[in-house]
Amino acid sequence: MLFRRWFPVLLPVVLFGAYGTVAVVRQQRMETSGFDLGIFEQGVRGYAGLGAPVSALKGSGFNLLGDHFSPVLAVLAPLYRLFPDARTLLLAQAALFALSALPVARLAVDRLGPVRGAAVGCGYGLSWGLWTAVEFDFHEIAFAVPLAAFAVEALARGRWRAAVGWALPLLLVKEDQGLLVAAVGAYVFARGRRALGAAAVLAAVGVTVLAVFLVIPAHNPDGLYTYAASGSWRGGDPLARLLLPGGKWRTVLVLLLPTAFLALRSPLVLLAVPPLAARFWSVDPAYWDTRQHYNAVLMPILFLALTDGLDRVRRRARPWSGPVAALVPVLVPVLALLLFPPAPAGSAPPRPVDARAVLATVPDGARVAAANRLAPQLTGRCTVSLFPYLTRPGRDAPWGRPTAEWVAVLDRPGDFPLPEAEMLRARAELADQGYREVAAGGGVAVYRWSPD
Repeated sequence: MLFRRWFPVLLPVVLFGAYGTVAVVRQQRMETSGFDLGIFEQGVRGYAGLGAPVSALKGSGFNLLGDHFSPVLAVLAPLYRLFPDARTLLLAQAALFALSALPVARLAVDRLGPVRGAAVGCGYGLSWGLWTAVEFDFHEIAFAVPLAAFAVEALARGRWRAAVGWALPLLLVKEDQGLLVAAVGAYVFARGRRALGAAAVLAAVGVTVLAVFLVIPAHNPDGLYTYAASGSWRGGDPLARLLLPGGKWRTVLVLLLPTAFLALRSPLVLLAVPPLAARFWSVDPAYWDTRQHYNAVLMPILFLALTDGLDRVRRRARPWSGPVAALVPVLVPVLALLLFPPAPAGSAPPRPVDARAVLATVPDGARVAAANRLAPQLTGRCTVSLFPYLTRPGRDAPWGRPTAEWVAVLDRPGDFPLPEAEMLRARAELADQGYREVAAGGGVAVYRWSPD
């Protein structure tokens, strides 16, 4: 009884330590990036200053509500005001991911017993979808993961009002989360609570339509929803677009493999279909591969479906039911470890301590055009744009001054946002634009605009 009570609480504590350590170490080693940690820090910094979530990395004066509908970021503003640092966002994300393990482990221990339930909980904590997100900076979907976990746990227990209550805040996380909210509403509707389910579906549709067609375009400098083009249909076979190329099925395989495919034994797995189908409809491979953060929200759905599926198998009077229900939970952590993502290849400066000392020459409050990998080292105290942009005089810049009076670049810049050859050429042109090198070391150089 003691184990049943405390394991679901202790597991998130351990996971927070692991997730937080990895995230903070990446920031200390300069392995994070402006796209996306720097962008989100600028947005949260805007909220913390009681202003709009403006990100200069996205564009001069760019309001993040014109990119995605994610007002939930304002929740981090009080914490960031106390601790104005990119690591605040990383640790908040680690805490949110870790918290999502509580409902997963709680249901697993209740339904499968302490040992098998603990194995499923540990497998969830090691799941590749969560770790890939931990190793890819910060994203607003960090809020969606625990909300989805608590909502699906409530569905598994037949607590329909609680499920809808946990699901509705997803509408404030990102506009695409309306699909998951609608799926929760449809599930509740199918289980007999028709008024409640229909209300959840209508809320999901209504908020999503308002976000995509009204709120986001109203804040976007071009007056549109930028990501509509990726999902627009220009003819052709819709089934082929949805199901091909074969890499999409590889993603499905890797999603189901940690559950030994027993998540398919539960109707809860159907909740993953709408968000996954929307990603597969996109023409951008980044949405449907396994290398970024998009699969994190699916992890609690699949592992809770696994728990429900194992419980259904166990209760069936079949000769194979007992062995399967006993063996599979033990295999779950092993399968999770086999699919554990390798550490991403980094191109951090060879001496981060020296590099950070060079960046310290940039004064607080300065306007800086920084390399993508250097941006989150500066966004907490400077106005940061993305190098090589804003290093030339703008139309509104007085006396021919560039928008960014400081520049921070890497000796080995990589290929973002432009090919490496173009990035090196832009650095070589800084002298002609009036910039002078003021410090260098650790693979980093800092320039200041000083035409005289």
